[in-house]
Amino acid sequence: MAEINVVPYIDVMLVLLVVFMVTAPLLNQGIEVDLPQANNEPLEIDENLETLVISITAEQEYFISLGATTENRETSDLSNIGEQVSRVMEANPSIQVLVEGDTNANWGTMIALITTLQNAGVANPNFITQPLQSL
Repeated sequence: MAEINVVPYIDVMLVLLVVFMVTAPLLNQGIEVDLPQANNEPLEIDENLETLVISITAEQEYFISLGATTENRETSDLSNIGEQVSRVMEANPSIQVLVEGDTNANWGTMIALITTLQNAGVANPNFITQPLQSL
């Protein structure tokens, strides 16, 4: 009579489950911004292409991240953003550029960013919004 004792495997599984439940909320990807609401269709983003996300916080701080990586969450000034985006566009012209702006961000800050992106070679940056919530 040969049987496999599965009780130790269940114990290990439960320990791993608890570890993942505790660490999952601690993983914070991206910059926290309060996205504006808009009644738009979702963007068709190609998952195979890289994305460049530029974030503007309510304090008028700029952040840039390539894809989902945000190891160095340091603020950048506008000229530095322009140089970095220009280099990325030269290396990969088909990259998708997304702008993530806080609802309370200054309109002039957003216009300055869009102008900088256009000077860096970005033809059509897309804006990240959240869907309208009905009252």
